[in-house]
Amino acid sequence: MRALALAVLVAVALAAFLWFRHDASSSSSAVVARVLDGDTIVLTSGEHVRLVQIDTPEKGTECYGEAASALTRRLLPPGTRVHVETDPRLDRVDRYGRKLAYVWTGDEDVNLRLVRAGAAGVWFFDGRRGRYSKALLQAAEQARADREQKYLEHSALDEGVVEGSEHRRELRE
Repeated sequence: MRALALAVLVAVALAAFLWFRHDASSSSSAVVARVLDGDTIVLTSGEHVRLVQIDTPEKGTECYGEAASALTRRLLPPGTRVHVETDPRLDRVDRYGRKLAYVWTGDEDVNLRLVRAGAAGVWFFDGRRGRYSKALLQAAEQARADREQKYLEHSALDEGVVEGSEHRRELRE
């Protein structure tokens, strides 16, 4: 009877360990070798990492693809030490064998930075939201509002509405 109770206790402890481990993110240190495009990097280990929960335009085929890639290259130049964090709520690897992860430089989430800058949109594969989905959505909304504000300011300058912009209107006429 005592052996059975011990076996049940060990089984419960093992199940709890596996459950908590599944719910915890995995983070590892790495070094960037190169940026492939706006949302994919290669580590010095050779591992390809797809920045999860975001999507940037494709380089060479979509508008702003080169700009998104350039920003990612500025944020993650070769030799940059990063932390690569997987999300327990999401797949860890995509169909191309790339690790799906948030990439951090120090205390900055690069995925979030790209969305905040307007270089990436939020993308939930199969509608599944990860641990930072709320922050990503808020950053996307703020980027959209900032773009609209810049557009309005630019339009006002073009129309000579803003004081001191008469010269600019003259150049257009």
